[in-house]
Amino acid sequence: MTDSLLHRVRVVLFEPQDPVNIAATVRAMKNMGVRDLVLVRPVEYTAYRLEGIAHDTFDIIERIRHVETLDEALADCVHVAAFTARRRRHKWDLATPREMADRLLTKVADGTVAILFGREDHGLPNEASDRAHTLVTIPTTNHASLNLAQAVLVALYELHLLAGDATRVVAPPRHDAPPATSDQFERLYQDVERSLSAIDFFKTRYRDHIMRSVRSLYYRAAPDSRECDLLRAMHIEVVRTMERVRRQALLERDAMLSADPDRTDRTDRTDRTDGTDGTDGTDGTDGTDRTDRTDRTDRTDATVSPASGPASTSPSLETDDGPSTGDA
Repeated sequence: MTDSLLHRVRVVLFEPQDPVNIAATVRAMKNMGVRDLVLVRPVEYTAYRLEGIAHDTFDIIERIRHVETLDEALADCVHVAAFTARRRRHKWDLATPREMADRLLTKVADGTVAILFGREDHGLPNEASDRAHTLVTIPTTNHASLNLAQAVLVALYELHLLAGDATRVVAPPRHDAPPATSDQFERLYQDVERSLSAIDFFKTRYRDHIMRSVRSLYYRAAPDSRECDLLRAMHIEVVRTMERVRRQALLERDAMLSADPDRTDRTDRTDRTDGTDGTDGTDGTDGTDRTDRTDRTDRTDATVSPASGPASTSPSLETDDGPSTGDA
């Protein structure tokens, strides 16, 4: 990292009681680009344990200095900002973390500046606060107690933003694309309309109103050219899927008919039965009727035939008047 304004900022922890908070402070410093940490009468710890909690921070851990008095920690500082949540009886120069950052960074040209934090259980004693040029309070609800490392991170974040010379450069998106053109949008709207038609979306809705809303939605979303093509592909696939579904339905119907030929035979027989209900003379009753008519015709012919033929060739018929003339 190149030289930064933040390299002249020192973090001072007064009698820290928990190695975990020391490690979390180190991590916050690593995140925000501050590297100078001084501990006043800290709890016992090992560098190995700190790095086990805050990984890849050994470059800061190896720079940590231990001192016995606050005077030693602040001796070369030109401005000190002490963080506290308690009200003070005397009038002090109070500031928010953002105001503190502005004040400290205007002083770094003159020398080292420090941010001072107290113990986890009681904060800073009055004797320590007396060494501060500025008292800083972090805006909170009525529950104003923050974890030590959290308070350090809030302070360092404001300093980091204002310094503006240590922030990493975020790489652009891997698939960065130019803005979508008007032509791409129009083709997108055409595909949207086709896909909605394919699913009968307009069956109970007013097409023009729907499409106008779609235009407004996509314009406000402002997709780039790659995203616009992706949206087109989605709507095109809707249309293709609906076509595949319809074709599959037809194939399944044909396969069902092929697998059950009796279905066709039964249909044909039903058609023939409906069209030949005795009107063509094949019905048994109709055939009997024709036989009866033939028999009656034959009897009539036998009754009126002349007597020139032999008497034995004609059946004996009787009428109400007596024997037939054929018997004479």
